[in-house]
Amino acid sequence: MKTSIYIRMLNRMKVTAIISDELVNNVKAYTRGSTITEAITIALKDWVDINSIKELNKKLMENPIEIKNGKKIREINRNL
Repeated sequence: MKTSIYIRMLNRMKVTAIISDELVNNVKAYTRGSTITEAITIALKDWVDINSIKELNKKLMENPIEIKNGKKIREINRNL
C-alpha cells in the first residue's frame, strides 16, 4: 500500500510524494522522529551530511593536505 505524504520543508516548500508505508515506517523507526515530516527531514539532512563528507573526502584524496609543522598546530590547538 502507498501513502500520499505532504512534506513541508523549511516552511517554504510543500511537496507531495508517494512513498511506500514500509519505507516511511523504517525511516520513522531509524530516525526516531515523532512525525513523518520530522523523520523525513532528519533522514534528508543525514543524507546530505553523508554525501557532503564523501565529496570532501574525494577532494582531499585528489589534493591532500600536508602538515609540515605539527608542533606549531598542536600548540595553537592547546591554547584554544
